[in-house]
Amino acid sequence: MRTIITTSCAELRRSITVPSTLSSTVEGLYHAHHNWLTSWLRRRLGCPQSAADLAQDTYLRLLQAREAPQLVEPRAFLATVAKRVLCNHFRRQELERAYLQALAHVPEQVAPSEEDKALIFETLLELDRLMDGLPPLVRRTFLLAQVDGLGQGEIARELGISLATVKRYLNKAAMRCYFAL
Repeated sequence: MRTIITTSCAELRRSITVPSTLSSTVEGLYHAHHNWLTSWLRRRLGCPQSAADLAQDTYLRLLQAREAPQLVEPRAFLATVAKRVLCNHFRRQELERAYLQALAHVPEQVAPSEEDKALIFETLLELDRLMDGLPPLVRRTFLLAQVDGLGQGEIARELGISLATVKRYLNKAAMRCYFAL
């Protein structure tokens, strides 16, 4: 199994080169709308701490853009970016729940240690991030092959698609992983 090493926020901030116009745009958005965005997220999450974290993630995502956006409606723009961050948050939560539920069925003698659980979960999150943006059927094909261990013929029968399509989908997913590294 390959271990994915995650970076801390501080390391990520150091590794991002931000054009000055983008930095000043995001800084202006932060000062003008941070409280509004945090409140908006709090209403959707019901948790002030998670709302604050996701608001920061929203601004971090803006800093990772290639250029400063030209904004007519800054709150609508922030809400759109925050919705994407929120979707990723819920997807990560669902992934964690599914993983913990699967672990609940593993006998205690062979269950992974807490450290191994954390590494596996980080790997699952990285895999989810890599697969983000792929069509759902391509993602499902890849997961059936890599996670469930199904053969190409079994995947074709399971999904009701041809063997050639399964091969094409697996190749597309593999290329996504390859170029992401």
